[in-house]
Amino acid sequence: MNTLDNVAAFPITGIQIALNIAVAVICGFAISFVYRNTYRGPGYSIAFANAIVLLTMICALVIMTIGSNVARAFGLVGAMSIIRFRTAVKDTADIVYVFFALAIGMAAGGGYYNIAFTGTACVSIVIYLTAWATRSVLHKQEYLLQVSYEANGDDVPAHVSLLRRFCRSHQVINTRSLGEDGERLEVAYYVKLRDQASGERFVRELRQASGVSHVNLYFDEEQF
Repeated sequence: MNTLDNVAAFPITGIQIALNIAVAVICGFAISFVYRNTYRGPGYSIAFANAIVLLTMICALVIMTIGSNVARAFGLVGAMSIIRFRTAVKDTADIVYVFFALAIGMAAGGGYYNIAFTGTACVSIVIYLTAWATRSVLHKQEYLLQVSYEANGDDVPAHVSLLRRFCRSHQVINTRSLGEDGERLEVAYYVKLRDQASGERFVRELRQASGVSHVNLYFDEEQF
């Protein structure tokens, strides 16, 4: 079994470098695939999905460069401290994927292929299970819908027909006037969608409805 001490004692060969990088890339693509197929939050990013692959490969290169050389490790930390990361991470799930990629990259770079492949498989299975459990809960939950529109006398607002088409049920929980003349109203509903995947389409059609000026659809901390 390879160890970091062995890396320092015996110079790593070109074939070994290529093999380590290949394992890192394969696992990186697997992690990226899991991210693309399980993440459903508003902060989904194709660029982040692609960056996961590169991060795994780069981490493997770093581990091969450091080996067990402490001085080299401190030098690398000093060099990396020059970099300033200005992009804020919007979702805790993104942080999990970053650490996932780093851990697998370290395993691949150290030559621990069993750990890299087994770890990727096990963590991916857990991610799929948690995503499935989350989706099963979402089907039972209600959304909070806020609609601002121009009142038109006693006529039924145009957005009501969309509520009936997209929602299994809807209940008014609050109504308030937004103007002194009382012509602009904001109504809040509890709604249950017929199809959870239709949330964005529902909001888009509501915004295009006659008289509607503002729409928000909330579930927990997510907003469409």
